[in-house]
Amino acid sequence: MTSDGTLVELSARITQGDIGCREVAERCLARIEQGSHLNAFISIDAERVLARAAALDAMPEADRGPLHGLPIAVKDIFCQAGVETTAGSRMLQGWRAPYDAHVIQRLEAAGALLVGKTNMDEFAMGSSGENSHYGPTRNPWNTERVPGGSSSGSAAAVASGMVPAALGTDTGGSIRQPAAFCGLTGLKPTYGRVSRWGMIAFASSLDQAGPMAWTAADLALLLAAMAGCDERDSTSVDRPVDAYSAALEAPIEGRRIGIPDALLGEDVAAPVRAAVDAAKRTFEQLGATTHAVSLPTALAGVPAYYVLAPAEASTNLARYDGVRFGHRCSSPQSLEDLYLRSRAEGFGSEVKRRILTGTYVLSVGYYEAYYLHAQRVRRLIRDEFLAAFEDVDAILAPTTPGVAFALGEKTDDPVAMYQQDVFTIPANLAGIPALSMPAGLSAGMPLGVQLLGPHFAETTLLNLAHAFQTATDHHLARPAGAAA
Repeated sequence: MTSDGTLVELSARITQGDIGCREVAERCLARIEQGSHLNAFISIDAERVLARAAALDAMPEADRGPLHGLPIAVKDIFCQAGVETTAGSRMLQGWRAPYDAHVIQRLEAAGALLVGKTNMDEFAMGSSGENSHYGPTRNPWNTERVPGGSSSGSAAAVASGMVPAALGTDTGGSIRQPAAFCGLTGLKPTYGRVSRWGMIAFASSLDQAGPMAWTAADLALLLAAMAGCDERDSTSVDRPVDAYSAALEAPIEGRRIGIPDALLGEDVAAPVRAAVDAAKRTFEQLGATTHAVSLPTALAGVPAYYVLAPAEASTNLARYDGVRFGHRCSSPQSLEDLYLRSRAEGFGSEVKRRILTGTYVLSVGYYEAYYLHAQRVRRLIRDEFLAAFEDVDAILAPTTPGVAFALGEKTDDPVAMYQQDVFTIPANLAGIPALSMPAGLSAGMPLGVQLLGPHFAETTLLNLAHAFQTATDHHLARPAGAAA
């Protein structure tokens, strides 16, 4: 199963007339069928995709956008008019959104070819891709291992060569962690940089949409189309969108990169620590300088997150009650029976666990002890990052403690599963941008490192990542059968 290369490479071929949009669409659909064993997609409307491709081929050159004809997979958490949108849950099975999410509108306006909705942990709650109502997604590098979550299908679709790029969401690491596990480059933008309108909510103060692809150059192309203010989203920031692609080649000499000892402790596998050290040396060879930074509260992010995120989830998911939205049980005997059975049947075990946790921490007597305390920890983490960024331009850290783990390995131990997000969660709590990029292989599985920056420093992160990828070849590695 071969791919059409990176997004930038494919764009050049389409622009030069070497390949048409319909041919691109047909190839993607064939590869998706060939890779069906990975369970990367929930729904595909081939007729719709081919009709869109034909319309793009007929479009005058003067009207073509920057993403003209580029195939992109979409996490099944984004509403798309007339297309089934399930958030990986039985609760929304069969529901067709009546409108497009803001990012869907922006991508299509730029000429993108949206090829299907990808599998995901139910309501974006998970770190492995095993919590979907539609079954687990498998890692293209080793089908007995997880691809990461919750944007599992998006990562598997790109890594396997089905599509050159995909859209994901990141609440506590759900773009960066699967990107690391699947050998991709993934970006969580600054909170508010990309509109959340039309994105099914998990934890509203943490959720952020972002792209996944092979290279930083691909991410720059996508982010330029996705970012921007949206008056329908009160958390969307009214700030000009940078020329991300134009800034990729800027020299990085003199850039100051922070190395946080707190995130390189005993829980980090030796190959991951070695990957961070190697990345540090590469940046130094490119002219950047590295400096120790202090983030003493960062490791407290996991307990804080798993108080705050479930609290918001319990509120956001209250709407799915069998009356207004979602699955409705058969033959309810009373209103209470309708509520209880509809939610019991519609939600999976991980979603139920988080709803119960969130309801508990928001209840009288526990709100101050847990929720408010977690908010204080969140502020401390944010303040520590802001203090660190007074001295450095970006921070280099592991993305995950180790490589992708085996399917079923952590499903019976939720705490061990939650610890997989220990290095990604702090960026969400602080609202800062973070980018994961490939940094080598260990026993045939990808390793990832991440760059974190101050608010709205996506240009800096993309520039640093592009320089790193120009100097290394880690991003060129492909799983068997998916070589570019």
